Amino acid sequence: MTSRTPIPDTMTLHVPFRVVKRGGRKEMQLPEGVKQPRRTDNTLVKALARAFRWKRMLESAEFATNAELAEREGIAPSYMTRVLRLTLLAPDIVEAILDGRQGSDATLSKLLEPFPGNWRDQRL
Repeated sequence: MTSRTPIPDTMTLHVPFRVVKRGGRKEMQLPEGVKQPRRTDNTLVKALARAFRWKRMLESAEFATNAELAEREGIAPSYMTRVLRLTLLAPDIVEAILDGRQGSDATLSKLLEPFPGNWRDQRL
């Protein structure tokens, strides 16, 4: 089968979206009603993994204090303490982050701020 109509050199395609700034980076925002694809935030996942790893190391008595562990990891003890708090997040919030279902306002800097200990009050 051959086509008798010539193929155009260029083609214009219109895709409706907006560019929005989130956390210092630009993202595409699809129109309302269009299902957003899941997007795992690797920074959040990495912070959660570190937090639970550090917690396990402290609980196993491998290190006596946060400061000792922070020195071994080469980070500031205050940063380690803030990241360790992520282990206190409600399980459904942790699961949402790992599945890429966290809200667009859930950033690492926001989650490192103090948050309530009660899981019901932590909803993002």
